[in-house]
Amino acid sequence: MTDFGWIAIFLVGLLGGVHCLGMCGSIVGIFAAQNARWSFHLAYNGGRLASYMLAGALAGAVGQAGLLLRDQVPVQHLLFGLSSLMLVALGLYLAGIWGIVRQLEQAGSLLWRHIQPLTRSFLPVNTTTRALLLGALWGWLPCGLVYSVLVSALASGSAQSGALLMLAFGLGTLPNLLLIGHFWSKRQLQAPRVRRVAGLLISGFGLYGLCKVAYTFYLYGWTGSCHA
Repeated sequence: MTDFGWIAIFLVGLLGGVHCLGMCGSIVGIFAAQNARWSFHLAYNGGRLASYMLAGALAGAVGQAGLLLRDQVPVQHLLFGLSSLMLVALGLYLAGIWGIVRQLEQAGSLLWRHIQPLTRSFLPVNTTTRALLLGALWGWLPCGLVYSVLVSALASGSAQSGALLMLAFGLGTLPNLLLIGHFWSKRQLQAPRVRRVAGLLISGFGLYGLCKVAYTFYLYGWTGSCHA
């Protein structure tokens, strides 16, 4: 993945804060009410990022297996095209224009039903270990933002790249979830104008990716021989 790709994924996490606040704001609020120590917050988010990296590694490994077909079809380019489409859909979802990403969250809730009961084992959060493990479970909360970026991890072509890509995304979400309660209000970030601007910017990243994939096919055709 190019440097722009890593930066774009980081910015997707950062701009996606308008969604993180809606999905995770209440969880962060409850956690902050129980314990306001920064060490606990860092452990909590460290566990969340570890789960993202695990999911990214699994997606990247699946994508790597798919690349075995590269002699027949341009699998990696098609996966990058799909990931770009997902970013466009995600941006439109955040902007309040198209809600298809919500269906991904509903599908992910099937897994969350089995994971959520485990969170009770780490409450109350009175040690950094408990915060870390609770955060690791929180990382599997159904989230269309995460699922959209996981498609990019799938296209990365290796478990290592998929894990690092999800780490870049997770680091982008950190400022919102660590500092938002101190500097911004929920009302400000949930304002339609803020959501619309963030969503359209994310869609712009997706459109750039689609143009890049289309240009690649234009130059090299559908032979699967291009590895640019």
